[in-house]
Amino acid sequence: MKFKLIALLLTVTVLQVSAQSDRWQQRVKYQMNVEFDADKHQYKGTQKLVYTNNSPDTLHKVFYHLYLNAFQPGSQMDVRSRSISDPDPRVKDRISKLSPTEIGYEKIISLKHNGKSLKYQVVGTILEVTLNEKILPKSQHTFDMEFEAQVPIQIRRMGRNNNEGIDYSMGQWYPKMCEYDYEGWHSNPYIGREFYGIWGDFDVKITLDASYVVAATGYLQNPDKIGHGYTEKEVKHKPGEKLTWHFIAPEVHDFMWAADRDYKHDIVKVDDSLDLHFFYQTDTLAHVWKEMEPLAVRSFKSMNEKFGRYPYKQYSIIQGGDGGMEYPMATLISGRQNLGGLVSVAVHESIHSWFQMLLGTNESKYSWMDEGFTTYAQNIVMAELFPSRTDPQRSSTTSYRNLVKSGLEEPLTTHADHFNTNKAYSVGSYSKGAVFLNQLGYIIGKDKLSVGMKRYFNEWKFKHPNPTDLKRIMEKESGLELDWYWEDFIGTTKTIDYGVKEVFSNGGKTEVVLERIGQMPMPLDVVVSYRNGTQENFYIPLEIMRGEKEEKLYSKTTLMPDWGWTYPQYSFTIDKNPADIEAIVIDPSRRMADIDPDNNVYPVIIKEVPRFKAVKTK
Repeated sequence: MKFKLIALLLTVTVLQVSAQSDRWQQRVKYQMNVEFDADKHQYKGTQKLVYTNNSPDTLHKVFYHLYLNAFQPGSQMDVRSRSISDPDPRVKDRISKLSPTEIGYEKIISLKHNGKSLKYQVVGTILEVTLNEKILPKSQHTFDMEFEAQVPIQIRRMGRNNNEGIDYSMGQWYPKMCEYDYEGWHSNPYIGREFYGIWGDFDVKITLDASYVVAATGYLQNPDKIGHGYTEKEVKHKPGEKLTWHFIAPEVHDFMWAADRDYKHDIVKVDDSLDLHFFYQTDTLAHVWKEMEPLAVRSFKSMNEKFGRYPYKQYSIIQGGDGGMEYPMATLISGRQNLGGLVSVAVHESIHSWFQMLLGTNESKYSWMDEGFTTYAQNIVMAELFPSRTDPQRSSTTSYRNLVKSGLEEPLTTHADHFNTNKAYSVGSYSKGAVFLNQLGYIIGKDKLSVGMKRYFNEWKFKHPNPTDLKRIMEKESGLELDWYWEDFIGTTKTIDYGVKEVFSNGGKTEVVLERIGQMPMPLDVVVSYRNGTQENFYIPLEIMRGEKEEKLYSKTTLMPDWGWTYPQYSFTIDKNPADIEAIVIDPSRRMADIDPDNNVYPVIIKEVPRFKAVKTK
């Protein structure tokens, strides 16, 4: 009986571990046919959606995003832009001024579930659908839809006739099933921020005038009929002829496309497994695009090496949109920039392929895991493409410090749509998110961070990781407990501020007193430079780390007793006379986002009698 009980307990334990590690996710398969009328800027489409419910839940409703409905006067996106204190300059009050022929809309003509008509209600940018037939766990269902839509004047991300003259930038253009995950439905109205989608396969046919060149997510299936640079074969098209462009995109969570009559199309190889496609207008600083192309190739090679292999065979960099916006296998970027600006936006948007298009985080909830990590990697790659002696992460740290000083900072646990200001959202998501990774490298060591980021990508690509999934990867790689870092730096606006409070002579030795001024605790590298030209790092771990980093940046590193985070002060002794010390610096690597680095440096002041004796921590 005893052995049977042990066996039963072991079986239950294995099942529990399996349940925790095997997080389910939904699955979609889209087939769409679109007839596009460029004279009216409108299109009609059919959509067959095969939806697989891999959850343990029974679904009684489903929801679709109808993003184009945001581009109408009085929409939530319009009102939000007109009421926030620092509106996006590309939006402001422009939506409120759109005429009926300039607005965007998506109208549902019919919707069927497994062949039977459904009741539905359009609520702004969300289609609410009540099911006649329940979607049971582990079942597959088919939805057939007819819809029509109008492309708005270019306002944000998608639209027609932008200020660079691109005819159509088609992001967020089709009725898209909302994501249902372990937290439930995510049917947030669209106000112009982040996205979240279901992994699946797309089969899309777009029919429009043959004079247009189309760039899109996925692989073109009929290049010999199309021409336009997709094949070396020249294909002539008659005036007024229509072409059907057929794209297939496997294992993605969105689909975009763009069209312009004046696109030039270049193809450049990264290696035998990956081609980069470039679409740009020939009158738009074409020579700058040509200079950018080999740098984009170098960027992909660097990312493949540092963060994990890009798995698709193609990626497209497309002139369009209103700055830069990432999509699976492609990006829309503004094209009229100098070389530095063009490369920077192309690098940033393409790096999203790793941290959003392949990891699929709910970036509406965790925008810092997408924008911040992308910014961190962009800083590294740009420093390789345009070498400089400055720290590539310095600008992100400076931006974060300025946000703190402004008093506008909000916790990164804030949903992207709910930040009180655009500044708090953008600086927090982009800059503080980048600081988060850079500072994590300070805590666990640069090498451990590098290995951890590649492991994170390889273990969680084509899934939907959350912050805890990332934390567990970094804990396993470093052997440290990191709850405290996630809780404070992500979940609060507590700041880091340490200082060298006092240095004094004590019996021929040197006493150093450090103080924690900010609310957030951190381990410390305290580097002492001696007058003989040598340096020594006094490394002070946090007690709550339950260990220490292995990184050794200096030839001599002395491991000190842990600092309990509640103690405001910490003292230690250097076995040298103060006269032998040139300087003492907390974190000379500047990877710690200390909001007041000025008090991190202490010129030696010799005192024969100490003014106080700090209590040493454990």
